[in-house]
Amino acid sequence: MSQTQEILNFNGKTITLVGTAHISEESVQEVKATILEKKPDCVAIELDEKRCESIKNPNSWRELDIVKVLKKKQGFLLLANLILASFQKKMGSNVGVKPGDEMIAAMNTAEEINVPVVMVDRPIQVTLRRAWALNNFSGKMKLLTLLLGSAFSKEEVSHDEIEGLKNRSEMDTMMQDLSQYLPKVKQVLIDERDQYLASHIWQAQGNNIVAILGAGHLPGVKAWLEKFANQNESTDTTEISQIPATKPAAKITGWIIPAIIIAMIGVGFYFGGKDAGSKMALSWIIWNSALAGIGALIAAAHPITILVSAVGSPITSLCPLIGVGFVAGIVQAMICKPKVKDMETLTEDASSVKGFYKNRILRVLLVFLFSSIGSSLGAVISGADIIAKISSLF
Repeated sequence: MSQTQEILNFNGKTITLVGTAHISEESVQEVKATILEKKPDCVAIELDEKRCESIKNPNSWRELDIVKVLKKKQGFLLLANLILASFQKKMGSNVGVKPGDEMIAAMNTAEEINVPVVMVDRPIQVTLRRAWALNNFSGKMKLLTLLLGSAFSKEEVSHDEIEGLKNRSEMDTMMQDLSQYLPKVKQVLIDERDQYLASHIWQAQGNNIVAILGAGHLPGVKAWLEKFANQNESTDTTEISQIPATKPAAKITGWIIPAIIIAMIGVGFYFGGKDAGSKMALSWIIWNSALAGIGALIAAAHPITILVSAVGSPITSLCPLIGVGFVAGIVQAMICKPKVKDMETLTEDASSVKGFYKNRILRVLLVFLFSSIGSSLGAVISGADIIAKISSLF
């Protein structure tokens, strides 16, 4: 048996797990051959409904409304989605295979022999939002760095390296590296999805199931299926299918910190007079304005957007309900409205620095990201400066 397959038998129920590299021609052929050979009752595929639709309809980006994305507070999720899609597409171009070709092959082959297909992966939006929510600030910055690094990498990936992604030892090393660098991300992207995939594969109709999934999920999914068969674990995935609610302490902190800043400036006026209080207020305004404006400038925002970022940051930094990145992104989108060609070349442009600046949709995301980072840095630096000024009064 191939090292990319696991055939599991549970009291009359047979589940064949086919591990793939998502941009491998060999994987495409193996998927077709396995389905035709096994003639299963059902084919389970490592996709959710939305990703399935985007693979079948690669022009779905044309319907994107960037303003609606920002209003729904999904700017980071869109950025991560685009970078991941672009990275896979760039890797696949080196070997002549598009990302998801093996999944399309599985669906088409199942249709040819009249076998039902079921999507068994967790919605990508849930996965990304959980990965973001469960990380602390340091983890978020590492995740962002990793995403941008993969987007702008010029490293060529060979055919042999791609096929090596299906090799257990290489995959184990990658998982170990990820768990050390970003343990929460590994927990969400791999461990939780192993459980989710296994649960929905287990619940697929029929006694002869073929499941198509990334090779990295084989060991984890196999382990979970064995637990389900032995009734050691419940197949309920409700807990890992939800976005973690913001903790009350975090909500309170979001209001307490601005209140403390305002109170400290008030203390400055009370104990240090107009001069001391004014310096503290100016510190807050200058640092927030300058760094948010610089962030927008780095993103090559429109001059009006830069001005809005600079003026808005000192205000939005005191209001946890709205961020300057949201405001700046919408202003940028309204002034420099994306065109049809920006939507048509979205994933291609997301693979290079030049593309990010050329594409109007991606530029909006850069404005959103860099103005937000600048505003956050400004709040931290000015907050520390105000504390120092308070200390000098006593």
